[in-house]
Amino acid sequence: MNKQTGREILEELIASYPMRINKYLALKKISTRRGADELIENKKVFINGKLATLGSKVNENDKVEVKGAKEIEYKYFAYYKPIGIETNSPKEGLFPLGRLDKASHGLMILTNDGRITDRLLNPRYFHEKEYVVRTSNKLRTSFKKNMEAGVDIEGYKTKPCKIKILSDFTFKIILTEGKKHQIRRMCAALFQEIADLKRERIMNIKLGTLKPDGLREIKGKELETFLNQVLK
Repeated sequence: MNKQTGREILEELIASYPMRINKYLALKKISTRRGADELIENKKVFINGKLATLGSKVNENDKVEVKGAKEIEYKYFAYYKPIGIETNSPKEGLFPLGRLDKASHGLMILTNDGRITDRLLNPRYFHEKEYVVRTSNKLRTSFKKNMEAGVDIEGYKTKPCKIKILSDFTFKIILTEGKKHQIRRMCAALFQEIADLKRERIMNIKLGTLKPDGLREIKGKELETFLNQVLK
């Protein structure tokens, strides 16, 4: 039996009928969901010969026609966000999966594939993100143990994480969740001040030799592994 690719698993995962017409058009790579709504509002989408409306449902054997639409080619990029800029995309038509605060830098994934957003960002899924953090004060002897066990940040206890001490002022952390400013808040709770925070990896995608504001396309085996991990 042939092993399914990440794309095939993704299509099966979201192909439950009946489905909303905008989701159907996104699945078939005809449009994004937002773009599909615009096509429907412009009276360019038909289901079994009848004009579709916002919220219309499609069954598996229905015939869907879209006037003037071209198939979307989904793209994925690794991007090095520099320090001092807000999370955004330097490439038109792409959006970032997740965020990095203005004072942080490092890896972001940019895409036009909104189908994977929930699977990557929803906290009920566990996807590793790796950071290197430099502190302005020396790491306490109990720091590694306390961080790995989970830290209370304003009433929420973080999930266990992995810490590797690199020097008296530097450590590596691997998280499987992504609360807002989580690493900064965890360190603050343990009386450690962050001087630099850099994200180096999201699952199998690594920052590698990218320079600040640099961009490279994710494709081939790297992309297949990424999509398969997203769908675990």
